[in-house]
Amino acid sequence: MKATRAISRSALFLGIFAALAAALIAWTWNTTKADIERSVRAAEARQLLEIFPANTHNNSLIDDRFTLKANTPLLELRGDRSGYTVRLNDEVVGIILPATARDGYSGDIELIVGIAADGTVAGARVVSHKETPGLGDGIDTRKSPWMLSFNGRSLISPSQPDWGVKKDGGAFDQFTGATVTPRAVVAAVRRTLEYQALHRAQLFEIDVAENPAVETGP
Repeated sequence: MKATRAISRSALFLGIFAALAAALIAWTWNTTKADIERSVRAAEARQLLEIFPANTHNNSLIDDRFTLKANTPLLELRGDRSGYTVRLNDEVVGIILPATARDGYSGDIELIVGIAADGTVAGARVVSHKETPGLGDGIDTRKSPWMLSFNGRSLISPSQPDWGVKKDGGAFDQFTGATVTPRAVVAAVRRTLEYQALHRAQLFEIDVAENPAVETGP
């Protein structure tokens, strides 16, 4: 009888301990998750501002977002991602689109590409990649200014045949010992410009009825 009571007490204590441990884990997870989400949001906001600095707009870029679905043609997204609208006094002066280069040397390269109202690249940044350190990681602006070579580019500058790396006869440098990575990024940025051109009226909130001559393609 005493043994039964002892077992019951042990089981009760274990149950209470397990419940308390579960509650502590849940509390820690919720607290940590909130901290992580705040950190991710802050990092994302900083990266958007690298493309469109604060003096170029007066809306909150991180909050003025729209959703682009997985496998969107040209953007080649693996999953749903956010695009961002850049406004100055309620006028859309730019957009930031996500894109995926699925043909990186070590896997997917996730990017964001900012495009001004005149169709030129305001800036492009790599969000995540798995490229080889010391070779393909030159796409990271902390390692190299190479990504800045897209600034001011458009579908007509350079011309279509020149949208490639120099090894392929294009206008963009490749990295010493690494051609696959820059080739993939150049192609992804061009596809993003093409997507913007095809959906320009919607992305820049242009009233086609009032602007019947608006360009909708490259």
